[in-house]
Amino acid sequence: MPEGDTVWLVCARLDDALSGDVLTRTDFRVPQLATADLVGRRVVETVPRGKHILTRLEGGVTLHTHLRMDGSWHLYRPGTRWGGGPDHQIRLILSTSAWDAIGYRLHDVALLETEREDDVVGHLGPDVLAEAGFDADEALRRIREQPDREIGQALLDQRNLAGIGNLYKAETLFVERLSPWTSVADVPDLEAVVRTASRLIRRNKGHASQSTTGETGRDRQHYVFERGGKPCRRCGVPVATAMQGEAPYDRITYWCLHCQPGPHPEPLPRSRPRSGSGAYDRRVRRSGRTT
Repeated sequence: MPEGDTVWLVCARLDDALSGDVLTRTDFRVPQLATADLVGRRVVETVPRGKHILTRLEGGVTLHTHLRMDGSWHLYRPGTRWGGGPDHQIRLILSTSAWDAIGYRLHDVALLETEREDDVVGHLGPDVLAEAGFDADEALRRIREQPDREIGQALLDQRNLAGIGNLYKAETLFVERLSPWTSVADVPDLEAVVRTASRLIRRNKGHASQSTTGETGRDRQHYVFERGGKPCRRCGVPVATAMQGEAPYDRITYWCLHCQPGPHPEPLPRSRPRSGSGAYDRRVRRSGRTT
């Protein structure tokens, strides 16, 4: 699933292309909204809330969408060939006189009153990329409510803090020298963990790179994420991988056995293919036409 900074960039591009203009065509290709028509409404703004996308329209209407693992928004000039996938994967079309916004494989497509947005995002914790500022104290309070939970799982729980994904979880815990399986109660400085997570994701807000190391070269952007079996940048020990969480929501986790001491399961064989959300994020962020 894309990280919060990727969703932030999606929203920024949609906002820049559509806001202030009137919709000239809308096509909802999801059964529950098959007859919905937003033609004639002006787009007010598109904003992120964690990993959720909220497009607000005049008249107090909000369009809610979520990318999950495979969704994407593409922007095209009128008359340009669409290339985000086969037509049967299109879930939503929003057109103005200047742009066609095409939503491929979108999830959680819903229309609701703007004043009722909490119905779909009210469960989320503080947004690490909130324009008004990240409420770290509230995030800490929520995380501490489950002291026996593994810190890796606590960081991924969007009800604690919204926007952190597998990439920033792994990189944050490496920087803080913590095993992802350390219980919240055993984390010596939880404030530092939350502060580092916020700092790393904010560093990449608004541009295509997702570097946590400060470098942009190939295989130099991350400390441990998607580097299973490769030498740790700090000590040289091969980066370990293991699954964390309960299926079907478990994620492959990356950590250094030497630099991140603490409880952990048996690492996966080094030959196991590496996977995660990073490849998706890079594809979304680097495409010239994909928002």
